[in-house]
Amino acid sequence: MLRIAIFVTLLLVALVYALRKGGGPEKAVAAILLFMLISDQALHLIFAVNFLSVDAGHLLIDLIAAAATMTVALTAYRFWPMLAAVLQFLPLLAHTTRAIDMDLHPIAYLTMQVAASWLLPPLLVAATWQHQKRLAQAGSDRSWYISLRPSSRNAAKH
Repeated sequence: MLRIAIFVTLLLVALVYALRKGGGPEKAVAAILLFMLISDQALHLIFAVNFLSVDAGHLLIDLIAAAATMTVALTAYRFWPMLAAVLQFLPLLAHTTRAIDMDLHPIAYLTMQVAASWLLPPLLVAATWQHQKRLAQAGSDRSWYISLRPSSRNAAKH
């Protein structure tokens, strides 16, 4: 239980920092992690999780989080969201491994599901700190890629 309390504390500190001081990508990933935290807590209140078979509830949470993080990674004007997306896809490998090998020990399945999540709070803190550093140096920090193609209306004018 102490391990969970430490992780949740680190995560909450990272979330508050990112939501208060981060740019668009930092806030978006913080929102994704907050969704995961709340969904996970709700899941554990409603269902007992035993890790003896594919954990459908966590699989759904992980699928949503991976898709959302990949969307941020593909649209953010930052490199770090790609790292976050990879870390969000690793639990999907755990679910796939469990589906393929039902003899996988439950502790191994649990560890594969949660181990990568320990890297997300420090990554989010570092990304937010870098955003603040760029703001201090340049006065602005571009958050998102903007399409360079003119819209069809503007193209007709040119």
